[in-house]
Amino acid sequence: MTHSAHEDQDFSALMGDVRPLRRSTNRANPGARRSRPTEAQLARRESAQAELAQDSFLSDDFVELLPPYDPVAFCRDGIQQGVVDRLRHGGYSVQSRLHLLRRPLAECRRMLPPFIHEAYAHDLRSILIVHGRGQEIDSPANVLRSYLAKWLAQFEEVQAYVSAQQADGGLGATWVMLRKSERAKAANRERQQKRRG
Repeated sequence: MTHSAHEDQDFSALMGDVRPLRRSTNRANPGARRSRPTEAQLARRESAQAELAQDSFLSDDFVELLPPYDPVAFCRDGIQQGVVDRLRHGGYSVQSRLHLLRRPLAECRRMLPPFIHEAYAHDLRSILIVHGRGQEIDSPANVLRSYLAKWLAQFEEVQAYVSAQQADGGLGATWVMLRKSERAKAANRERQQKRRG
């Protein structure tokens, strides 16, 4: 393909007073020194690291994956079997619910502690955590479900947890029973004393 003299003139007219860049401005300088972070940048970095460290008691180290069709169950010593059975069969009302479906593991790890602590602070006892599971018969193990089983046992506030019944989410949800706060125990004692008196 050949260019005519007319096309060359048109191109020159369009380019007008455009000049090529000097060589030194067209290249990155790999020898340029980085500036040191400012005090504000260092403070923000420290704050972010401290925030992540607050939840560090929930380990994201290796966890043995639970088979997809095995229910989860945990109960601390001293918890009556009747309480666990009632929890397993959905015998308590849902006082609060946390949805973790399709969320990254790190986000779930950040969301769980404030949820548990806030529920406990408000004297809630029965909470439901929806985490999902594979729907197919040959689905792989759900990583979040496996970590959740490990994490929940690490909370002092958690007395027991079990996989939910089908109506509440089945193996894709976990019922959690929190222990009574000291305030709730005191209120119970006061009610019992009034009944006796």
